[in-house]
Amino acid sequence: MRKVPSIFAVLYVAIFLSGTCLAQDAAKVDPKHYKVEFENSKVRILRVTYAPGEKSVMHEHPDAVAVFLSDFNGKFTFADGKTQEMAGKAGQTLWTPAAKHLPENIGDKPYELIVVELKSHKK
Repeated sequence: MRKVPSIFAVLYVAIFLSGTCLAQDAAKVDPKHYKVEFENSKVRILRVTYAPGEKSVMHEHPDAVAVFLSDFNGKFTFADGKTQEMAGKAGQTLWTPAAKHLPENIGDKPYELIVVELKSHKK
């Protein structure tokens, strides 16, 4: 006799896989906040803007450098469900390793940054 998976098992697998499948290119899944300013075979440069209280969708970036053009107060939810709050000043530059995340502006002012995504190169 074959066992039929319970609806809970099916839902669990669907929810688990949706976190991985839905993590996509930020500029494609969230063009309201992410605009491609420049792209070539080595880098892609995104302009990112968030109004107060705005939130993105789960997406991913390769290794990148973020340059903040304004003060910021944000919250990041990662693919594993963990969250991290972060605040900083205009002019701050950060290395950001490849990750899947959902950003949110938790401040009372808009913020803007430039993200320089590095493309991998095979020799």
